[in-house]
Formats: sequence, structure tokens, C-alpha cells
Amino acid sequence: MKTKKLDKVEEVAAPKVAVAAKPLSKPAPATVGRSASKPAPVAARKPAVKKVAAAAVVVEDKVVKDAKPVKEAKAVKKPKLKVVRDSFTMPQSEYQKIAEIKELCQKAGLPVKKSEVLRAGLQVLSAMADAQMLNTLNGLDKIKTGRPNKH
Repeated sequence: MKTKKLDKVEEVAAPKVAVAAKPLSKPAPATVGRSASKPAPVAARKPAVKKVAAAAVVVEDKVVKDAKPVKEAKAVKKPKLKVVRDSFTMPQSEYQKIAEIKELCQKAGLPVKKSEVLRAGLQVLSAMADAQMLNTLNGLDKIKTGRPNKH
């Protein structure tokens, strides 16, 4: 009793037939702007393709079909980030530092936006130890919140 495995998987395609030569057995469903007597566009018709099952294995004079191959799972898409628009007040000297950082990045070949500079600052603050972060935040001058007065 020998075990034998067939390596080839055979695929059989339906014979190619000119689509216009053979009328449809059922009329295409009517859509808006198209009468029921007109057939569906040629691109909408698909030829039938038949596939033969995976290779068969002969085990002790019995034919057993292999299990069908498992399809790979689709890559999980990242959910779109929800953004929040907000306004804030800061001293002009600190606001100027954003422009200086943007200019530095531009010279290095990495153009950034103000929001990206602020987000990077948040990443640095969150990476600090709690005591160090609190000392940094306590070192900031307290400013009046809200819109500045018009001059």
C-alpha cells in the first residue's frame, strides 16, 4: 500500500463564446433610464469559470480530497483618526519658538506644520517622568486665557 500525491491542480475555463452571438436567457433588470428590452452592457456580463477541487491523494486504494486552502485574512485598515480643532493663548515669545522650530526642520529637509510641532512637544512631555513634567509645567508663566485685547 503506497501513498501517492498528485501535484497538479487543474483549472477548466468555460469555452470562449462571442457575447453578442448568444442572447441572454433572461432580460436584464430594468434600471432608471433604460428600457427592459435593452440588454445589459457587455462589461456587465461575466463568463462562467469552473475550477476543479484541490489535488487528490490516494491513500490505501481510497481517494481522499485535500482540504481547500485557507484564504489569507485581509490587512486590517487603520481607523481614521478623529481630529479636534481648538484655539489657545500663548505668549508671543513662545509662539515665535514654533516658527524657529519650523525653520530648523525646513533646513533639515523636513517641512512641518505648527500642529505637528505642538504634537511633538506633547510626545516629549508625556515621555518625561511625572516629577520632571510637573517641574516643567510649574516653570511656565501663568497667562490670562481668552482672546487678547484689540490695540
